[in-house]
Amino acid sequence: MQKVRAIFVSDIHLGTRGCQADQLLEFLRHYESDYLYLVGDIVDFWAMKRSIHWSAAQNTVIQKVLRRARKGCRVIFVPGNHDEALREYAGIEFGEIQLENETVHVTADGRRFVILHGDEFDQVTRYHKWVAVLGDIAYNTLVWINTYLSKIRRRLGRPGYWSLAGYAKRKVKTAVSFIFDFEDSVIHAVKERGVDGVICGHIHWASIKQIDGLTYVNCGDWVDSCTGIVEHMDGRLELIEWMGHPATQGAPLALPSPVDEDEAVEAAVARTSMET
Repeated sequence: MQKVRAIFVSDIHLGTRGCQADQLLEFLRHYESDYLYLVGDIVDFWAMKRSIHWSAAQNTVIQKVLRRARKGCRVIFVPGNHDEALREYAGIEFGEIQLENETVHVTADGRRFVILHGDEFDQVTRYHKWVAVLGDIAYNTLVWINTYLSKIRRRLGRPGYWSLAGYAKRKVKTAVSFIFDFEDSVIHAVKERGVDGVICGHIHWASIKQIDGLTYVNCGDWVDSCTGIVEHMDGRLELIEWMGHPATQGAPLALPSPVDEDEAVEAAVARTSMET
């Protein structure tokens, strides 16, 4: 396990078939932190209105986060548009997890970052929710198709994970334009706050970049790209693309992390409850 100062993850979409909970569990087992920020769309209430897919691994994600909070890790949950029902409870603490609609994180080197989900800067989500819901269904369909394409690629001996949704985003000009417009809107909104940058999610497009003198950080997602942000002990921020190992560090493929005793019990209980 590697010790870092803070972890930032967003767009996990628990409750959906596309949620890559197993990958997220490996990521959380690899990194231990003093802070854990859940930057919105952690539980997908939108999708769960249509159908619910809740696996043992997804249940273990919840238990692991709660256990970290109990053991002293400061866990802050900033709801997104898919779990917006929780926003009315901002300012309270449940299970030792602090719920905030927005907060500020100060890095080890003294930089101040606004933490927010970012859906308020998405004009479609904000003013045309029915279009956003249709887009969400279309995106989930691409993710569903991609699971079968991945199986075919493995059988053909093609290495690595290939993202159909990511390919579509890169190829569709309007989607790329939307991403840049979103980034500029977020930076413009926080520029007058006297901070050094912003950490957000929402668009499922991980990034760390400088825009107009501020640092823009997007956590990505755990449906399609499996990405998160870590703050090292010196304050340096790093984008991690999890491929069964921290790909950005060039580490060799690691053996699966051992499941700790608590997790093994929780997973067994979850499987039993789902089977009965």
